[in-house]
Amino acid sequence: MQTFQNYILGQWVSGDGVETEQFNAITGAKIGEVSSAGIDFSEVLNYGRTVGGHPLRKMTFQERGRMLKALALYLMERKEKYYEFSALTGATRIDSWIDIEGGIGNLFANASLRRQFPDLPYYVDGVAAPLSKNGTFIGHHIMLPKQGVAVHINAFNFPIWGMLEKIAVNLMAGVPAVVKPSEYTSFLTEVVVRDIIASNILPEGSLQLIVGLGRGIIDHVQTEDTVTFTGSAKTGKILKGLPQIADRSVSFNLEADSLNACILGEKAVPGTAEFDLFIKEVSKEITVKAGQKCTAVRRILVPESLIDEVQIALSKRLASTAVGNPSVEGVRMGALATKLQVERVRENASLLAKSQEIVFGSLDEVQVHGADAKHGAFFSPILFRNNHPFQQTDVHDIECFGPVSTLMPYKSLEDAISLARMGKGSLVSSIVTPDDQEAMDYVLGAGSMHGRVLVLNERCAKESTGHGSPMPLLTHGGPGRAGGGEEMGGKRGVLHYLQRTAIQGHPSTITKITQQFQVGADMPEANPHVFRKHFEELVIGETVFTHKHTVTDADIVNFANVSGDNFYAHMDATSLDGTIFERRVAHGYFVLSKAAGLFVDPKKGPVLLNYGLDEARFTKPVYPGATLGVRFTVKEKIDQEKRSEEDIAKGIVKFLVDVYDETGETVALATILTMVRKLDQSN
Repeated sequence: MQTFQNYILGQWVSGDGVETEQFNAITGAKIGEVSSAGIDFSEVLNYGRTVGGHPLRKMTFQERGRMLKALALYLMERKEKYYEFSALTGATRIDSWIDIEGGIGNLFANASLRRQFPDLPYYVDGVAAPLSKNGTFIGHHIMLPKQGVAVHINAFNFPIWGMLEKIAVNLMAGVPAVVKPSEYTSFLTEVVVRDIIASNILPEGSLQLIVGLGRGIIDHVQTEDTVTFTGSAKTGKILKGLPQIADRSVSFNLEADSLNACILGEKAVPGTAEFDLFIKEVSKEITVKAGQKCTAVRRILVPESLIDEVQIALSKRLASTAVGNPSVEGVRMGALATKLQVERVRENASLLAKSQEIVFGSLDEVQVHGADAKHGAFFSPILFRNNHPFQQTDVHDIECFGPVSTLMPYKSLEDAISLARMGKGSLVSSIVTPDDQEAMDYVLGAGSMHGRVLVLNERCAKESTGHGSPMPLLTHGGPGRAGGGEEMGGKRGVLHYLQRTAIQGHPSTITKITQQFQVGADMPEANPHVFRKHFEELVIGETVFTHKHTVTDADIVNFANVSGDNFYAHMDATSLDGTIFERRVAHGYFVLSKAAGLFVDPKKGPVLLNYGLDEARFTKPVYPGATLGVRFTVKEKIDQEKRSEEDIAKGIVKFLVDVYDETGETVALATILTMVRKLDQSN
């Protein structure tokens, strides 16, 4: 038996007394005790804001991303230790894989997002807005890390994933976190946090842990803090409505109950691959993690003509799923996390049993392999059948957070959509169908009430991550009953922790602040040529003003011959009636190609290669006789880390290509990306 500790104010401490006892879900043996009583949460939150917040906010997105990658690699090396502790929660190896390696995967995924952010501590959002006639006054938006702390209140079912999927996002944004996992399974979170702290990868204060009840932690949140809660809708609504949240306009993200629906398409009849996929997917969602997933399938919607066949097939598959000690070979479903959870599931399942029939399983008995059902937190998989889902509506209101689901018929896809929407908002819905039109109709009809929709068919099945797996780069959250919040979501998730601020001023000033060249800003002439400069030497705004070239008919013909582009507007002056062109016009890509010939310094130097082309626009026709010049300006610089010791230290430089004619008007605009060597090759 062990006392699991809180990590606060830079040290491991035990709370006063014992708030919660923790038990092995398989054997019922006591594991340990936890408490957070006596902790001054005001100090904890302030420590995060100051000690943890300052170094995080100073780091660039590139540095934060590399930090997350290093942490992910560190934890992955120690994963087997986490599997040992995870087994105490009743989880099978597969269940634990979702929690452990799925959680670490969130660190990797968010680390990769650094490539979508600048090498700055803040993010520049969108494009500049002209605010004056002569262009001397513009507006823009930047997004700054909030100078607060993220308070994460997590559920019992995923003690590792629940923490890592959230802190990966706030750390990437430059915001510290205080994590309060469920007191029933916080021992597993504590094991991981001890390794995180020991690694010294994160700045001190950027992660603190509360293993007990955490009573009073919300009392001390301030305006720039963010609170996330994963748990019951009832508790979430109470927290969301607290004056400490509402009066201080504290950002609050709620992920709550979710009566997720899986629909069998009308053409997915027995004998099709999709029918078999449906049975497999639904069975998995009932039994994986013993149904203790916020994304698990709670409502199974099938064409009324197929309901008997689905019931038989699904019951057969559930009957073959061995329940018991996950260490015993052949066991595919473990225990619920606690005996308290067993009682909660049984209570809600008993309520559902009043209006629908149990067609598989028992509320009171379960056959267990390799364990004693009386001592462990075991519960039988339960399949209900509801033949009248529009009249018997408890199924759309009551969630059993365990291996419980309800089978119900629908007459048409419109009915299926209506039934899915009766869940009042969910994290995920899925449809299994070989018919893309049916999939489209379902998504458009039901999608607004679901945070995610999986369309499953034979073509994607082998690589599909399944109904119940939220992905780090996609939104995890849902409307209505599901809480109305969003977690993860790739870049969008990171932006949640940043404050969008409008900035106004002269283009040169805005260029300085954003570190992106703004039209109208000063354009000092580059000397020497920008292609003669290393990454560190380049200055935002410096410009190469090229010599000129007069376009000829021969240019157009020669480019057509080389490119194979003989579009009539370039080659047939007799076909221009009814077009916007006055006479044969130069190819847009000739204009850009010629621009490259004007701005490129061809000698070997720091420029390694052309990396790409963005935002190319042809703004004015170029006719023979036009004289072109180019303003070639350093627009933005993005650092890159070396992938190996042998790699070249380099960065990506964005150049603005502004091609203009003899009138001074712009005829083409583009952004090119070049890979430029650094002077310093050490990192």
